[in-house]
Amino acid sequence: MITTLAIIGILAIAVLAFTNFYPSFGGNSTKEQKRIYEKSNQFNNGKFRNVKPVPEDLSFSDKLSLAYTFFTTNVPNGRPKEDLKPRKIDSTDIADYKGEARLIWFGHSSFLLQIEGKNILIDPMFGAVAAPHPLLGEKRFNKEFPIAIEQLPHIDAVIFSHDHYDHLDYESVLKIKDKTNHFYTPLGVGNHLTAWGVSGAKIKEMDWWQETQFGSLKFVCTPAQHFSGRGLNNAQSTLWSSWVITSENENIFFSGDSGYADHFKEIGNKYGPFDIALMECGQYNKLWSDIHMMPEETAQAGIDVKAKKIMPIHWAGFKLALHEWTDPIKRVEAKAAELNIKVIAPQIGQEIMVKDSIDNYKNWWKDL
Repeated sequence: MITTLAIIGILAIAVLAFTNFYPSFGGNSTKEQKRIYEKSNQFNNGKFRNVKPVPEDLSFSDKLSLAYTFFTTNVPNGRPKEDLKPRKIDSTDIADYKGEARLIWFGHSSFLLQIEGKNILIDPMFGAVAAPHPLLGEKRFNKEFPIAIEQLPHIDAVIFSHDHYDHLDYESVLKIKDKTNHFYTPLGVGNHLTAWGVSGAKIKEMDWWQETQFGSLKFVCTPAQHFSGRGLNNAQSTLWSSWVITSENENIFFSGDSGYADHFKEIGNKYGPFDIALMECGQYNKLWSDIHMMPEETAQAGIDVKAKKIMPIHWAGFKLALHEWTDPIKRVEAKAAELNIKVIAPQIGQEIMVKDSIDNYKNWWKDL
C-alpha cells in the first residue's frame, strides 16, 4: 500500500510539474488582465463563454472515458496510406510575390496569405503533433511543407483564432517570432505569446466584433462557438474567434474552430459577401457537435456567411476524431452540391487565388 501511494504521489507531482513548468503550456492571465476582460460580453465569472451555454463542463471521469474511447477505437482509413506530399514553392517566389491576393495552405488550418504586398500567417501550426509534447499525440499527415518554415520571408502579421495545440504551437512561434512584426489574437491568447518571448508591443488582443486597421487591410475579430485551454486548470481562460480580412478588392473569412450557430448569419449580414470562406470541416463527432461542425453544417455555414466559394479546412492534417480522414471532404462536397455553393479543395501547397472563379483542383486525396 505504501509503495502504491508513493508511486501515485510521484506521478501526481510529475504531472503537476510538467503542466506548470513545461513551456508549451504557455502563460496565464493576470488579475489586472481579468479585470479588463470583465468589460467583454463574453467574459463572466472568470471565464469566457459562448452565446449558447456550450460546451458542457465534463467531469473528470467523463474526460477519462472520452480519452479512452479515442485512444482505443480503431478507425479504418483514419490516416492516409502514406505521408501527404505537398506541392513545393520556391522561397524566391514567396519573397518576391507582387501579384493578386493568394493563399498557400500548409494543411489543417494553417495558411500563408499574400495580399497587397503583405505576408500574413493564419493559425501557423507547423509542429509534428497537436499536443504539448511530441510523445503525447499522433504525427501529422504531412512531414514536409510547401516551403521550409525557416525559409519563410519576413512576416507582416500573424493571426491566431484560439489557443488549442492544433492552432497555436510553441515551437512554431519560436521559429517565426523574430521575423514577425505583429500578432493579432482573441482576448487572453497573447499571454501565451509573451510567455514564449514575443514582445507585448507586437501583440494586439481583440474581442468579438472589434475591428482594427492594418495598413490598407482591415482585420475583424468575429465570433465562433468553441472553447479554449491548454492545461488542466485553465479551460475557457482565453477567447476563441473567427476572423474577417478585408482589402480594397478582397474579402476573406476564416472560421477558426466552431460549432454551427447563428453567428455565421450575423457575420455574413455585417461583412459579407466573401470571395472565399475558409471553413472548419473535420475532427467532428456527435458527442461534440456544439463545438465542431458536421460537414453538412460547414456547407450551410458557407451559405450563411454569403461566400462565393468555400474551402474546407481542419482536415488533412491531424487525426483528432474518429472519422475516416477523407470523410469531411466527401460529405461537404455532397452537401454543397445540394445547396449550390462552390467548394474548392486544393492540395497542400497549391496556389489559391482569392478572387479566382475557376475550379482547377483535382481530387488529389483519392486512393491515399
